Amino acid sequence: MNIIEIIKVIILGIVEGITEWLPISSTGHLILVNEFIKLNMTHAFMEMFNVVIQLGAIMAVVVLYFHKLNPFSPKKRKKEKIETMQIWFKVIVAVLPSAVIGLLFDDWLDAHLYKPVIVAIMLIIYGILFIVVENYNRRRRASVRDFEDLSYGTAILIGAFQVLALIPGTSRSGATILGGILLGCSRYIAAEFSFFLGIPTMFGASLLKIVKFGLAFTGAELFVLVLGMIVSFIVSVFAIKFLMNYIKNNDFKAFGIYRIVLGVLVIIYFALVKGTLF
Repeated sequence: MNIIEIIKVIILGIVEGITEWLPISSTGHLILVNEFIKLNMTHAFMEMFNVVIQLGAIMAVVVLYFHKLNPFSPKKRKKEKIETMQIWFKVIVAVLPSAVIGLLFDDWLDAHLYKPVIVAIMLIIYGILFIVVENYNRRRRASVRDFEDLSYGTAILIGAFQVLALIPGTSRSGATILGGILLGCSRYIAAEFSFFLGIPTMFGASLLKIVKFGLAFTGAELFVLVLGMIVSFIVSVFAIKFLMNYIKNNDFKAFGIYRIVLGVLVIIYFALVKGTLF
């Protein structure tokens, strides 16, 4: 593999690491970036790569939140261990809707929705929704400001919002954060729960893609996959820290504006330059 291809993989890893946690759609960005820096790999491999590269990003959550998510930590009192287990139970409940729908419709979604026009429309729609919801949310006080306040009913409803993220361009973190805010969560709790919900979601999605692709990787394919995951892991650490610091004093409107502008640019590019949106 030449140096140009390695640089392309690094760029894709950087894009994944940034966009997985910011509510701007990692899958959508990877689809778009692939238009400009096509890797010399098969279409089947790239479909799998765009999902499995997320394992690197999710490991950043595991590392950064290891203590908080570890129910067996000797540093925790019994009450804290029980509270940690309850977080995991809520995550498991919340992941069920997208797990079921994803398993049933994965092939159909790949065949029909991974198109620039779908990505552009979802970028714009959710960009508008972020602005509308944040304006609406200014008049409300969050009722869920701690994980103890998060009920199982609210958790599964947030999980239902995650189902929407099966459409490329939506953003898994965007849909779940938006859902959490609408359901009364503070931005901080909505973001953290979105991170935790991503752990089983992404591991499950990656496993499904690997099984469908098969385990017969060439040396080049394995190198590309591992390098992409390592880069996305490193970049994700910084992206997560940035987002959690950002939302202490800011809302999500800036991300909404970004999504709208990007969605419009995607439509202009594919309609006028490429000559097709489909």
